This record gives sequence, C-alpha cells and structure tokens, in this order.
Amino acid sequence: MIILGIDPGYERIGIAIIEKKPGGKETWVYSECFKTLAKELHSQRLFLLGQRVEGIIKKYQPEVMSIETLFFESNVKTAMKVAEARGVLIYEGKKAGLRVREFTPLQIKTAVTGYGKSDKSQMMFMVEKLVKLGDKKAQDDEYDAIAAALTAFAVREESYPQVK
Repeated sequence: MIILGIDPGYERIGIAIIEKKPGGKETWVYSECFKTLAKELHSQRLFLLGQRVEGIIKKYQPEVMSIETLFFESNVKTAMKVAEARGVLIYEGKKAGLRVREFTPLQIKTAVTGYGKSDKSQMMFMVEKLVKLGDKKAQDDEYDAIAAALTAFAVREESYPQVK
C-alpha cells in the first residue's frame, strides 16, 4: 500500500509518500516541503498547492491520503487560509479516487511516539527510527507529513471518521 501524507499549510505544505509491502515495514519513498510565494495572489497559491499534489498523486499512485486536521490557533486569518488549502488538497485526493483519512495532531503524535503531547524533537526522532530517510535533510513539514502517513498505517480504518 502507498500512502500520501500531507501536513497542510498555506505558505508551505509537507508532502510524503510512504509504502508498505505485505508483511513488510513502512518505507520512505519521497518527501518535500512545497512552498508558495507570499507575492502570489491567494487564488494562485491555492492553485499551485493543488497542482503540486495532483502531480505527486499521478507520479506515485497512492491509495490513501492521510492529512492532518486543522489545529486552530489565535490567528483567524491564517487559520482560514490553511482551511482553504486543506479543502483544495482533500479535493485533489478525492478527485483521484483516494481514500482520505484525517487525523488530529494528538492522534498523529500518539501513533508515532506513543504520547499525544510529544514535542517536535520527539516526533522527528521517532520518525527517523520508524523509516529510514537516508541522507535526506528533511524539514519540519516533511517530518509531519511522514508522521501523518505513518499514522494511516497505525490506526485501523474503521476506528475514525472518513471524508466521504
């Protein structure tokens, strides 16, 4: 099974492809931190995010998209933009026929580290223990996307709500 993990954002999104063969261990295939430029119009930035994820889906042919739910902070303007970006990303996944699974940050941290209040360094440490990144110098957003993909392997499908 191939899973596309997404750490949604507006300026940057983490994208990861993780594969698991029958009876095998999860394997890192690809990851990146895709960035849009602040000088671009909002609509153009959303378009670019969708276009990039569409290209990744076509190239790697995942079966599932695992995406982090929105963690609402105090900046409503930013939260709205991230929510719009999530909508574009989920749309691309569904358009390609993927099963879309959404996980909260707490679920992802629990699945990857065993502790829902893990900090960033603990998450990064465990991601590197669970999958080999080789010489890749991954950014935070990539680690979060990898963790989202790993969570889809760890959490049974019938135990959480899905986007229909």
